[in-house]
Amino acid sequence: MRLRIAHSTTYRYEPAATGITQILRMTPRSHDGQYVVEWQIDVSSDSRLHMGQDAFGNVIHVLTEAAISDLTITVEGLIETHDTGGVLRGTDERFPPSLFLRATSLTRVNPAMEAFSRELRSESEKDVLGFLHALMLQINDHMTFDEDPTNSGTSAAEAFGLKRGVCQDYAHIFIACARSVGVPARFISGHFLRSDNMVNQQAGHAWAEAFVPALGWVAFDPANAICATDAHARVAIGLDYLGAAPVRGTRYGGGTETLTVAVKVDQAGRQSQWQSQS
Repeated sequence: MRLRIAHSTTYRYEPAATGITQILRMTPRSHDGQYVVEWQIDVSSDSRLHMGQDAFGNVIHVLTEAAISDLTITVEGLIETHDTGGVLRGTDERFPPSLFLRATSLTRVNPAMEAFSRELRSESEKDVLGFLHALMLQINDHMTFDEDPTNSGTSAAEAFGLKRGVCQDYAHIFIACARSVGVPARFISGHFLRSDNMVNQQAGHAWAEAFVPALGWVAFDPANAICATDAHARVAIGLDYLGAAPVRGTRYGGGTETLTVAVKVDQAGRQSQWQSQS
């Protein structure tokens, strides 16, 4: 499948900020099942983007700007994807899987989550893959997709208690539960072609990858109750959302900050629909 993706993030400051520094993780890499045909990143200011890689091998761009009242960061490109059944191959792996057992403030379990995970794990004691599929389905059943009650700082335990959240929350819960029973798991940010053909989206997508012995990393999307397919475009990895966020940084001075995000994901073959939505 050929996915055409556009993602814009706009910040407005009133009054103007005296300075900003942003780290952008908005550029995907190629691997088996995903080939980046074309990709570009632009900013509305005259800022220079310093390109590099973080510790996990994510492509990053560092943006530094002096006094500014508004800033728009735009990426657009074309990615060719193939369905690998969720199994990752050809990725740049810089750390042993055991690193991804490390808990973070967003991925710690509470007693209810720990009991939930142990019960599922005991039912599939020798079958890690079976446990992970069961975990994904149980989380999807436990949660209701709702954009209102959570935010980027909501922890897995908080979202699990609310039984509501967005794809980021589903991924954090999956990661926390998997780690609690000794299965390495990590956070993935990217894009998803929705089955309902909804081209315009309010944000990117998030899912998780877990390590299965003799198989490697496998991608699970608990918000959709599926393993990753050719409808998924993988951009960045991290221990949690904070390590894979598309845009993360700080500002100096200024007053109220307003953030607007717009995402479009479509099949490249449906050019007329893409253009009509632009």
